Amino acid sequence: MRNRALTPRRVALIASLACAVVAAPAAHAFADDDARNAILQLRQQLDQSQQQQVQLYNQIQSLQDRVDKLNGEVQELQHSQQRQQQQPGANNDQQGDNTSGQPGPLADPQEANTYNSAIDLFRKGQYKKAADSLSAFVALYPNSQMAPAARFFQGSSRYALKDYKGAISTLEGVVHDYPNDPHAADAMLVIAGCQIELNNRNAAKATMQKLISQYPNTQAATSAKSRLKLLQ
Repeated sequence: MRNRALTPRRVALIASLACAVVAAPAAHAFADDDARNAILQLRQQLDQSQQQQVQLYNQIQSLQDRVDKLNGEVQELQHSQQRQQQQPGANNDQQGDNTSGQPGPLADPQEANTYNSAIDLFRKGQYKKAADSLSAFVALYPNSQMAPAARFFQGSSRYALKDYKGAISTLEGVVHDYPNDPHAADAMLVIAGCQIELNNRNAAKATMQKLISQYPNTQAATSAKSRLKLLQ
């Protein structure tokens, strides 16, 4: 048998082949890691995008709910005024701006003017002044038939000012003190919105479930059902 000596040239060739064998799987390993990292980053971006879309939808829905409610109450006011004008002996000078949908004028012109001025601030989006004026109205006329509405819009003004804890406190008082008033269901819906803004989703779910149970035939309950689906 012919003896092949390990010349320097042969040693270099063998070393080169060995490096090539080792480097090939290492290169594939690096490529796999890069692909995995790219997929993870893409998933994170998609998750963030979906979360942003849900938050944006919630904000739009909340704004739309407030606009729809205000438009509905303006229509209620117009219908109430039309009915009262048709009644014999109606005194239009003492007619209150009844946004609660409860027919009947306020007997005290000063009380009516105070309430109307505060509500006008709310409609104009001057929420800080509206909250202060509505609070003053409730302090002056705690037994007024407009007290539930005044306290509801006071809480809604605080919500618009992003004073979520203050809004919850005010609106919980509406639900507790006037459970049969039309504003009670709406107050619970706004409370749930405040809880979402405070990142307390479990509390928001519980509030909306209670709203649906206690006031099933209200527009607020319909809105609560839609929002619950987004929080699942």
